[in-house]
Amino acid sequence: MQRVLSYLGPLSFVFLLIYIGYDQSLKTTQAKEGDPEPIEGAETGQPYVAVSYDLPQSVSFAGESVPLDLPDVSERLDKELQINVYLQSSTLFLLKRANRWLPQIKEILEANDIPDDFKYLPLIESAMINATSPKDAVGYWQILESSGKELGLEITKEVDERFDPIKSTAAACKYLKKSYEKFGNWTLVAASYNRGMAGIARELKEQNVSSYYDLHLNDETSRYVFRLLAIKEIFEHPEKYGFKLKPEHLYKAESLKHVEVDETIKDLVDFAQSQGANYKLLKRHNPWLRQNKLTVKKGKKYSIAFPV
Repeated sequence: MQRVLSYLGPLSFVFLLIYIGYDQSLKTTQAKEGDPEPIEGAETGQPYVAVSYDLPQSVSFAGESVPLDLPDVSERLDKELQINVYLQSSTLFLLKRANRWLPQIKEILEANDIPDDFKYLPLIESAMINATSPKDAVGYWQILESSGKELGLEITKEVDERFDPIKSTAAACKYLKKSYEKFGNWTLVAASYNRGMAGIARELKEQNVSSYYDLHLNDETSRYVFRLLAIKEIFEHPEKYGFKLKPEHLYKAESLKHVEVDETIKDLVDFAQSQGANYKLLKRHNPWLRQNKLTVKKGKKYSIAFPV
């Protein structure tokens, strides 16, 4: 060390001391700024706690009991419940978004004699986001183009009613009623919404059983009803599973006015502004309008929503 100091000389030695002091101070500051925030239990070395929740004593879907006494059934429900509980942010926003649309969806289901539990189906289908799947299924109910046309929805380059939450719900009801006429069992109806009526009917025949819970199915359909059951359980008992939302945090249905049009609109941007709105708001409340124009054929009318 003496050789080094002698080599550096007196002035360099001073700079060396300054550098060493600065370096130590920097390291101390970095450690303080970069350290994670202290967590409860950290001083005892305890890790974060992941809770394994008890399954409900009894579960039903659309009034049909779930055979929780079957080990694979209880395990499959347990899996989907734990997964959705620990998808905290996704499930939290699902609770918020659903508050805007579930009351309206519930009314349509009731008017079509569809059990109330089917209001949870668009939640697991799309998370109530007007998305398009890799298979080109569209909207809250994830309806394919061919199916949508069969169910009476208008689907063109300019208009796609699969993106309309209300009209697509009414269309989905047609499918659900037709499926119930075929199976006479609402659980199988729910499974058929994922696999198709023909697919479920084929599996029932080939496996010589009559219950969804006795079927050996592909992974997606095997999980499908249990995902419904898990979301239903969380929505009915949110605080039990750690979801605490103030009423004012839930997304509310917005007040809207509806403008009927029976003539072609060449520019929806101009049209929106003529209604005291803008194109963003027009698209927000009318996602079924797919281009920036609307061709209206003779005798046809459309109702376009705008915020009040």
